[in-house]
Amino acid sequence: MTARPANTHQARLLQLLRDGGPNSRAQLGDRMDLSRSKLAVEVDRLLETGLVAADGLAASRGGRRSHNIRLNPDLRFLGVDIGATSVDVAVTTPELEILGHLNQPLDVREGPVAVFEQVLDMAGKLKASGLAAGFDGAGIGVPGPVRFPDGVPVAPPIMPGWDGFPVREALSQELGCPVMVDNDVNLMAMGEQHAGVARTTADFLCVKIGTGIGCGIVAGGQVHRGTTGSAGDIGHIQAVPDGRPCACGNRGCLEAHFSGAALARDAMQAAQQGLSVELATRFETNGTLTAADVAAAAAAGDATALELIREGGTHVGQIIAGLVSFFNPGLVVIGGGVTGLGHNLLAAIRTQVYRQSLPLATRNLPIVLGELGPSAGVIGAARLISDHLFSPA
Repeated sequence: MTARPANTHQARLLQLLRDGGPNSRAQLGDRMDLSRSKLAVEVDRLLETGLVAADGLAASRGGRRSHNIRLNPDLRFLGVDIGATSVDVAVTTPELEILGHLNQPLDVREGPVAVFEQVLDMAGKLKASGLAAGFDGAGIGVPGPVRFPDGVPVAPPIMPGWDGFPVREALSQELGCPVMVDNDVNLMAMGEQHAGVARTTADFLCVKIGTGIGCGIVAGGQVHRGTTGSAGDIGHIQAVPDGRPCACGNRGCLEAHFSGAALARDAMQAAQQGLSVELATRFETNGTLTAADVAAAAAAGDATALELIREGGTHVGQIIAGLVSFFNPGLVVIGGGVTGLGHNLLAAIRTQVYRQSLPLATRNLPIVLGELGPSAGVIGAARLISDHLFSPA
């Protein structure tokens, strides 16, 4: 893909076709503040670039039937969502529908060179399966702060060796297409906004609880990244005064008291101290414990597992309550690997938020689990690169 929209009208048309699928010229005209003749000029120019294609005749609205227009069906976007312990890679259509999706374990601490070897191998497998001859653009999510204009991670606490690494430049050269890079939680928020539970909400928070904890902030339909890209780094807000040491160098951070890693550590401690037969049995069998083990133990009615979830949810809810009072969102979405803990976690978070925040902020505030699971990040990544490519050059 070499062409870009020449002006804001063309960019708006491309985004409408991405988000709404094929549409008639008449229907597009209804949504654009353009005369019929001006709309026809912009559509014809987009047809000449190859960014859009004719898609047959539309249903009659009386009079001469209009032609349907769609994004070029040959366009392909690559979405990459790198987590602390796994990576998702997907190929999408220009409307961001997933054609193929791979997931593999990964240790982000191995550094960018090893991680990107794995990512490129997965992208190669998707191409080899016939889903894409090449990629027109790629969006990449990483589990740490990103200097967004440059596509460079900045002092990420759980990503040793990544500080200042030119992710966008390196992957653009390898993939042969434009690349955009963002924090993984921002991409989760964009995915839920495009195709998930936040489709109709302009102002919302998306909290990802995995190996770490972060928050995507969407205001007026746009992701808020902050001046240096660190907006939403709620895992390093103090939840417990003089609490546990955190990887960031401070004490009492939310992430140190409740995240996938913290929950696994607490579960193993409970198992070793004989506080839970269920967790002890799983620890003996597997030699370790994960958040999934805590979820299974809680589902079996284990009191210790349930208490670990309630305590963690209370800490998360305490921080979210402050965010709700400050930001007044219309929705709070909870996602990430630890959401396997399900409604026990959600109930603890809701209780704390509704208890601490003012009634005016919480009266009509849904706090819900994300709809898309692992797909949210890769859809958000494809949305990120399409936003870039569907804007004027």
